[in-house]
Amino acid sequence: MQLHCTNDALPHSVSGDFHTLNKFNEQQFLRLVEILFQFLLEPKETEKLMQQLSDFASEHRMSTGPLKNLMKSVILVPQGAMKRNLTAEQLKEDLQTLGLPTNACPTLQWAEHRATLSRLATRQTLTVNRLVDMEWKFGGLDIVRLCQMVSWSSCLQLKLVVQKGNTTENLYMELTLPQFYNFLHEMERAKASMDSFS
Repeated sequence: MQLHCTNDALPHSVSGDFHTLNKFNEQQFLRLVEILFQFLLEPKETEKLMQQLSDFASEHRMSTGPLKNLMKSVILVPQGAMKRNLTAEQLKEDLQTLGLPTNACPTLQWAEHRATLSRLATRQTLTVNRLVDMEWKFGGLDIVRLCQMVSWSSCLQLKLVVQKGNTTENLYMELTLPQFYNFLHEMERAKASMDSFS
């Protein structure tokens, strides 16, 4: 199943959890969507999320554990949508693919909060791993690895200096040329997203 919110395959349980959402009545479903968006807008408030889920479970006479597991699965989709800056229509397609009916997709809430969620995702990424400096050089496989391979392969060696809190850390990466071009493409997309906010 191909989704806009991720290139990776979601665990099989996620699809089952979305089908489980269909068993909630409209009022319960809307309350869960409200809880979900409150958490997405305040991602550090995990205690608040857990309390709201516990309250919801006790109010509707259900077990808290399965409800928390359900929300863990459900939250993967909007988090992926935030990272990829999806439109409400793209999110709706993903949710329908996962089994939610059209009328149950929270596209109005997504459209209302999309800009704020995108800024939050960008801000979290930039404050956690601010790129300070980058050095690169081309390289090739060493002679031992070369003898084991049929064809010679070049690579790009990167040294990234990232700021973590008040300290900086050197990160080293070795990428094949196709991996580097994918990395470059993602960096250009990130820059374009950031430029759209300024």
